[in-house]
Amino acid sequence: MNFSPTSMHIPDGFLSAVVALLCWVVTIAVIAVAIRKTNHALGQKQVPLMGIMAAFIFAAQMINFPVAGGTSGHLLGGALTAIVLGPWPAVLVMTSVIAVQGLLFQDGGLLVMGANILNMGILTVAVGYGLYRLAANRGRGTRLTAAAIAAWLSVMTAALATSLELWLSGTARLDIVMPAMLFVHSLIGIGEALITVATLAFIMKVRPDLLGSDSVSTKGGIGWVVVGVLIALTVAVISPFASANPDGLERVARDMGFIGTKQAALFNILPHYTFPFIGKTSLSTIAAGIIGVLVVLGIVYMLGRALHKPDGGV
Repeated sequence: MNFSPTSMHIPDGFLSAVVALLCWVVTIAVIAVAIRKTNHALGQKQVPLMGIMAAFIFAAQMINFPVAGGTSGHLLGGALTAIVLGPWPAVLVMTSVIAVQGLLFQDGGLLVMGANILNMGILTVAVGYGLYRLAANRGRGTRLTAAAIAAWLSVMTAALATSLELWLSGTARLDIVMPAMLFVHSLIGIGEALITVATLAFIMKVRPDLLGSDSVSTKGGIGWVVVGVLIALTVAVISPFASANPDGLERVARDMGFIGTKQAALFNILPHYTFPFIGKTSLSTIAAGIIGVLVVLGIVYMLGRALHKPDGGV
């Protein structure tokens, strides 16, 4: 049994150096704007909430769920994070998660990390938040429906962007890779929508005051923070039950024959969410997941503390 999550993100070798560099340029520019915007508008309650969302997204992305044809998918979380936090803090949260995944767990290449952040951490946030805002002032049912559509379309947007990057890199023909990527991710997007709606419905029921970038309530002390961290840790603990089937991108790469262009990581720390000296066991995956949850929680919380201004505009 394979206890460790399957490879999720674009590895080095799939994209050309030029395409990877262009993605880095766009990504760095957006992150710079996100830092400036967040620095002027981050509310007090959003500091711990950013950390909790980062921890939850990291843990949830470890759990691949099966879809048709021996393929698996996983939560991206950009739409969900944007709906809860607002777009600019969401970009920073998603960037931190993807960076930790690449640097600590060798999930996704270093050269192409800019593309992974752009696809999964920027485009998903923009599409998800933009569509959800159209129904933000409507009833609960309408908002949840809008969130489902936004989450599904965010996955399709990320799949489309990846297809274009593969084509521009000369890795695959657009007329073949784009339909393949969009088809498999249309199924994965259903899982994204279901997880997003379930999470939002839970928050709306127990702590609706936490939703949205304009909410500043901190009632309940630190109880909700503890609960949020425990939920993220619980998700990490069940990660060994993730599907071992290849994810959407890996399935397409195998079927189209460019999986061989994947380059090995330059270094290994906790590769594939396992401890090398423990091996690919459930205990190894759980330990790696817990470490990942705590690392992203700490990084994003400290980032929020650094950006939060007590007299900010909230």
